[in-house]
Amino acid sequence: MGDWWQRNIIEPGKLPLLLALTAFVVTFAVTRVITRLIRAGKGPFRNIKSGTVHIHHVVPGVVLTVIGGFCAVAGGQRGFGSAMAAVVFGIGAGLVMDEFALILHLDDVYWTEDGRKSVEVVVLTAALVGLLLLGFAPFGVNDLNDDEMQNRGTVISTIAGNFLLALIALAKGKARIALFGVIVPFIALFGAIRLARPTSPWAKRFYGRRPRARAKAQLRAYHHDRRWAGPSRKLQDWIGGAPDAEPPRALEHR
Repeated sequence: MGDWWQRNIIEPGKLPLLLALTAFVVTFAVTRVITRLIRAGKGPFRNIKSGTVHIHHVVPGVVLTVIGGFCAVAGGQRGFGSAMAAVVFGIGAGLVMDEFALILHLDDVYWTEDGRKSVEVVVLTAALVGLLLLGFAPFGVNDLNDDEMQNRGTVISTIAGNFLLALIALAKGKARIALFGVIVPFIALFGAIRLARPTSPWAKRFYGRRPRARAKAQLRAYHHDRRWAGPSRKLQDWIGGAPDAEPPRALEHR
């Protein structure tokens, strides 16, 4: 365990990344607990206001992210300073990404359906950083034997191929698979070879004169969304809290 930690975490300089990821996840979890308590009217926590202005936690998040980012750049990858900068950056990033939907919509959509985007982005970010942290780092490791030197070339070739497949998957409207495919070998291959989403740039470019392919893509997207929408919503509600029920719309007079 000690040798693995030294070669895969300490020697490649991944300790700041580990600290930043831990701070990011813990900050998001604590923030969601506090906001849910405020929403339920329990505990000592209350919204912070300056007069009539609600101070969202994205504000201190931006400040901490900027401070941690600049300190990390100045401090390098090793030492106590870089570790503290990574923690500050992780805390700030957790606060910012928890209100990603607010930044996207420029509106307080925290407890609405649009607010689910914050949970999606946080989970996706944590997963991607975790894969980077746990994955094999072909650069920055000293004392490689002949087999490991050969593996380094293989990894470089694999990364280039994955990047090309990820671009195809992204063009087919499969952003999550594309993102994971950049890091994990061959995941993007599934998105690259399968039918594109009907609204994707790939479908608009190549399915315009292929009605059967277009109809098949629409049917597959419908069944996929119907199968995974329920479990996805339950997971998001468990992590971030269920959104407020939308008020019924008034009937329009004709």
